[in-house]
Amino acid sequence: VQLAEFGGGLVQPGDSLRLSCVASGDPFLNYTMGWVRQAPGKEREFVASISWSGRSTIYGDSVEGRSTISREHTKNTVYLQITNLKPEDTATYYCAAARTGYATLRLSQYNIWGQGTQVTVSS
Repeated sequence: VQLAEFGGGLVQPGDSLRLSCVASGDPFLNYTMGWVRQAPGKEREFVASISWSGRSTIYGDSVEGRSTISREHTKNTVYLQITNLKPEDTATYYCAAARTGYATLRLSQYNIWGQGTQVTVSS
């Protein structure tokens, strides 16, 4: 499967943003999907994951309570919505796929990655 992210950009603190990741190739249904971000000079950070069925989700501590991951199988797309954005949310956001079937925060289980989309939160 190939992954392509959309929706990044420059936003102000307090704004909301929805990122999209479109999958092509292998059946989208076979994969657990996740979002991971990386800020300059920092390690990759788990953001959110959703199981193949969409019934199970996991969120990273930094976005817990203000983010929602969802997937739409008819469009082969997974979404990440984050509300109340903060400057510390500034990062490149990557979509990733894993064959676990269940939602997972273990980055080592994701073996397919998109190119990333930049999100900058600044006034």
